[in-house]
Amino acid sequence: MVYNSKPLRTQDQINDVLFYLRRTRYPERDTFLFLLGINTGLRCSDVVRLKIGTLRHSKRPEITEKKTGKKMTLFLDNVQDIVIEYTDGKDDDDWAFPSSYDSSKYISVQNVYKLFKRIDEQLGRIGLTTHTMRRTFGLWYYRKTKNIYYLMELFNHSSQAITMRYIGLTEDELGDSLEGFRLGY
Repeated sequence: MVYNSKPLRTQDQINDVLFYLRRTRYPERDTFLFLLGINTGLRCSDVVRLKIGTLRHSKRPEITEKKTGKKMTLFLDNVQDIVIEYTDGKDDDDWAFPSSYDSSKYISVQNVYKLFKRIDEQLGRIGLTTHTMRRTFGLWYYRKTKNIYYLMELFNHSSQAITMRYIGLTEDELGDSLEGFRLGY
């Protein structure tokens, strides 16, 4: 499901996605899912499996990744305000992202993909998929910190090259990073 997946490179793109998510049949759930995804870097398969209690009781809960089976710390410090607002009034055992058909189940990654595909078409095919959330987190984290090693660790990648390719660093961005760099005047 990673076909043509791209990170959202501008705040306007993020705002455009949020605009459409706030107009879905389940705007609170869908918007929170997206915001959690772009602010934590979790895979969609891990986001949808979260329980309210996991989000509510710790700023840094430990979860087990579905893909790798490895334990990892989920860093929620930067999104505490929206976590508190979203979890208010919900039971700890509830799925954070319940299925629209059966609240005893969580929304499937396939259904999130379908939702994002519809929004992607409305936005002129910008490359919005379930992986876009993770890639967007990675690109913006790297832009802010320039720390590819930490990002590699957060993503559990085996090399910096994989992480750089994953977040879609372009030649233009690499060239821009050299702006004002000159030795031997």
